[in-house]
Amino acid sequence: MGLKGDRITINGGRPLQGRIEVRGAKNFVTKAMVAAILGESPSVLRNVPDISDVRVVRGLLEVHGVKVTDGAEEGELLLDPSAVESAHMADIDAHAGSSRIPILFCGPLLHRLGEAFIPDLGGCRIGDRPIDYHLEVLRKFGAVVDKLPSGIRITAPTRLKGAKLELPYPSVGATEQVLLTAVRAEGITELKGAAIEPEIMDLINVLQKMGAIISVDTDRVIRIEGVDKLVGYTHTALFDRNEAASWAAAALATGGDIYVGGARQPEMLTFLNVFRKVGGAFEIHDDGIRFYHPGGPLKPVIIETDVHPGFMTDWQQPLVVALAKAEGVSIVHETVYEQRFGFTEALNDMGAKIQVHKECLGGHPCRFGQRNFNHSAVIMGPTELKGADIEVPDLRGGFSHLIAALTAEGRSTVSNVGIISRGYENFITKLELLGADFVLEG
Repeated sequence: MGLKGDRITINGGRPLQGRIEVRGAKNFVTKAMVAAILGESPSVLRNVPDISDVRVVRGLLEVHGVKVTDGAEEGELLLDPSAVESAHMADIDAHAGSSRIPILFCGPLLHRLGEAFIPDLGGCRIGDRPIDYHLEVLRKFGAVVDKLPSGIRITAPTRLKGAKLELPYPSVGATEQVLLTAVRAEGITELKGAAIEPEIMDLINVLQKMGAIISVDTDRVIRIEGVDKLVGYTHTALFDRNEAASWAAAALATGGDIYVGGARQPEMLTFLNVFRKVGGAFEIHDDGIRFYHPGGPLKPVIIETDVHPGFMTDWQQPLVVALAKAEGVSIVHETVYEQRFGFTEALNDMGAKIQVHKECLGGHPCRFGQRNFNHSAVIMGPTELKGADIEVPDLRGGFSHLIAALTAEGRSTVSNVGIISRGYENFITKLELLGADFVLEG
């Protein structure tokens, strides 16, 4: 499915019911694929979802000389980095397109080749997310950064050396950058203020399997002792908790009952608490979690997004649709990305009553409070959504629009749905399995 021009027409008002499966987390799998470059032998990655972000990274690996083949079982990739080579900027740019992943190739490529190139970076337009800190991290390891008209060239005249680093905010991307660079740098790297999301911990698991020496303290300090060489890994990816939460929100908003195979309780603890407070119900099983609407009115809540172990920013957008049906006023205070409420305009067009504010609502001031960003939302319910024509703005907002169309009375046309395939494997097939009434157009 392409990333632009795809359109789906939905006849809403039908509860989603049935079972779907979630596989490996987008936010982990793509980074584990990059980590394979660091090894001196092939790696095997299992539970890989068939999503466009994985295909983008696969293409980037291949233009850098990594041989990527499908394994014997579904969702298995074999990654052989023995012939890693430099790639032309144009080839990198052609494959990178809508992905920000090329910045994370830099550390591994500097260790293997002594140089790396970065084109202009894309990704969902949900905030600033500058790469300046990534570049500063690489400089502190000893890399030389040259900005060119076509992108950025980064070189390592000598072996990279460990560094003492402190993040001003527990950024997932910056933490990944440090990990992928420090594991083969000479000496010890200390990272304070690190992100500790489950996907980060699974990346650490992979790097340790490869021969890295990494410790994680309870105060968000990660220490990495550089080693001379790493080997390939064999690893099964943890499940995608963001996708699982999205389907849970869809069950709640449509009054449905969805069994999400592959979902696990520990990584979703915070989400499950909020889901229950809103009025949703769930059952934990060995092979997944059943999410359902038990009947009765939904309840308003106050949510403040945060880094792990807080309530994830990727969870709030799908859940907002259900909150529009809650009896009372809900507040969502977004503290991770400064521009993540653009998707609410379409919901208001469908009949929701959502106001966005520049102030920090919800109890705690955050880094966006004095920066003139609409980063708080007040959702007044209950409202009944009506069908409308919608255009998907970004990945999670796009799935929220999908939920809204499934919930709404009447017919909705959602365009640009291809972007949803960046992070949701076979979501069209899953909608069919859950009994949605829709037609997919080219």
